[in-house]
Amino acid sequence: MNLEEYFRRIGFHGAYDKLDLATLKLIHKLHILSIPFENLSIHCGERIIMDLEVIFNKVVRSSRGGWCLENNFLFNWVLREMGYDTTMLGSRVFNSILNDFGSDDSHLINKVVIDGKPYITDVSFGVSFQIWEPLELISGKDQHQAAGVFRLLDKGHIWVLEKTARKPLVVNPEFAKSNLVNRYETNQIYCFTYKPRESEHFLETNHKLQTDPASLFTNKSICSLQTPTGFKALIGWTYCEVTYKPEEGVDVLDMRDVTDAQIEQILREQFNVKLQSKLQPINKKVCYTI
Repeated sequence: MNLEEYFRRIGFHGAYDKLDLATLKLIHKLHILSIPFENLSIHCGERIIMDLEVIFNKVVRSSRGGWCLENNFLFNWVLREMGYDTTMLGSRVFNSILNDFGSDDSHLINKVVIDGKPYITDVSFGVSFQIWEPLELISGKDQHQAAGVFRLLDKGHIWVLEKTARKPLVVNPEFAKSNLVNRYETNQIYCFTYKPRESEHFLETNHKLQTDPASLFTNKSICSLQTPTGFKALIGWTYCEVTYKPEEGVDVLDMRDVTDAQIEQILREQFNVKLQSKLQPINKKVCYTI
């Protein structure tokens, strides 16, 4: 495990002796443009393990992605190795069916303090809810990014992250009513507190998310990667290319179904993902939008 290998993986070639915001923004963006948010291990008969060496070998050396408990854990290690003042936090993801946040810390994020100012970094939420650069930890401030307008809200006992999006424009008529399409203008994403967390805090959740029959991640195979103009996603057998067009006030969604025979090629060519075991795609009807 070393930083140079990680930097090669994300295509970072600059100096990192300055622990400033510009450097943090750059490696954050390069990470999300290079390393997919994906849960494919679950559907390849593999265990997802919260061990930094295992994660490093998978994500950095084996051309894979991971979910937040891998990507953001790895990113925390990167930040610490670089010398940043960083703390892991737990967050509870918003459940639109319950209209409330989940009861458990199922999402890992990082807080970074630079020159006395705190920022939230999150390189692994995926699809249109993925932030492209750290967010200033200021309540109520509109922070414009490629995917839309993000804002953090101080609710007293918790902080809430929400996003205001553009209208979806679905190119393919057969997907006009797809339940993968998010039609809400403003979405709550997750909530968190400042309480520091170690990796042990997430071990039970890590096990539950990949074994519970009710878990989103056991019901859908997901792979998404940010692109310079939007993102790509493969959900089960549905492949999507999304282009952000802020000047027109829309996000253009190009969606199509693919066959089992096409899956491996799409993962390799569109996501640079090379699987060691055969994937069994799945896309059951649970609440999930891109």
